Order: sequence, then C-alpha cells, then structure tokens
Amino acid sequence: MRTRELLTTGEAAVLLRSSRARVADLCLRGLLPYVTINQQRRIRRCDVEALIRPRMNREQLEKLWLHRAVAGRLVRDPRAVMAAAEINLRRLRRMHPVGRAWEWLDRWDAVLDEGVEAVLEALTSSAAYAVELRETSPFAGILPERERAMVLAALADSRRDHARPMRPERFERVLRSV
Repeated sequence: MRTRELLTTGEAAVLLRSSRARVADLCLRGLLPYVTINQQRRIRRCDVEALIRPRMNREQLEKLWLHRAVAGRLVRDPRAVMAAAEINLRRLRRMHPVGRAWEWLDRWDAVLDEGVEAVLEALTSSAAYAVELRETSPFAGILPERERAMVLAALADSRRDHARPMRPERFERVLRSV
C-alpha cells in the first residue's frame, strides 16, 4: 500500500460505505486527517483503511491520536517542539543506554535530523514503521494534561463512530474499483 496516495472525499466515502457529507464531517471533527489541495480535501488511503480495518490495538491508537495532537503543536511552533524532542531524546538515551530501545532512538534521531516534514509523517502515519517508532517517542510532555485528556476523550468518542464492518472479499472488490 502506498501511504502517500491521496483520495477525494467521494473515493473515501465509497471505501467507508458512507456519504461524502459523512466523510467531510469526520474530517472537520478531526477524526479523519486530511490536507487541502486547490480548495479540495484529500485524504490518505491508509487513514481511510485504518478506519475500516484498524491494524492497531487500543494503546497504539491512543499513541497515534496523541502524536497527531503533537503534530498540531509542531506546525504551530516547530522550533520549540523540535528542541523539546531533542532534549527528551538525550534523556531517553541516558535512561536506556543499551537494548532494543537504542535502535529506535537512533531512528528518531535520524527522523529529527530530516526536519519537520519527516517528523510530521512519523507522528501522523498509520504505517507499521511509524506505529513502532512511536513506542519510544521523544515527544512526551509536549501536550498539556488538559489537552491530552481532550484528545483521549475524542478518541473514545470516535470509537463509537466507526464505519460499518465490511466482509474482506467485498472490501477487496471495492478497493479494486477505486
């Protein structure tokens, strides 16, 4: 699957078995991330598919939502958030001088070196590498407790808002048609 493939709201609606208005509502409520290109919403295919067939457990989904909120802060104040992440990364290296965590801290180091675009991708992606990367995130403490609680409440609310389940063979047929 190409994580960068963008869909229109109509294409997303077909995959979700809902209306365009429903997809727009999910976008406006922050439940489905999107970008605006030429005044039209575009949604990553992987984000739509994650609503249909979540590949993450509850804890991973919480981390994704929290990191998406961190991404919002990163967009507003990139210098401060990147500096805090680098400080946290050094602290994590002191706490975990050896072991598997070190490998992921090296990966975060590389992502931070690539700049804000790469960090935003790691914070918001549903891809497997990003899910694993967020397990050792240097972005702890970026969100105030009140905002963190609001994000987790929005996640709980969205869990009641999922698209209807689709049989795997039908899902594959719909994917091929889009």
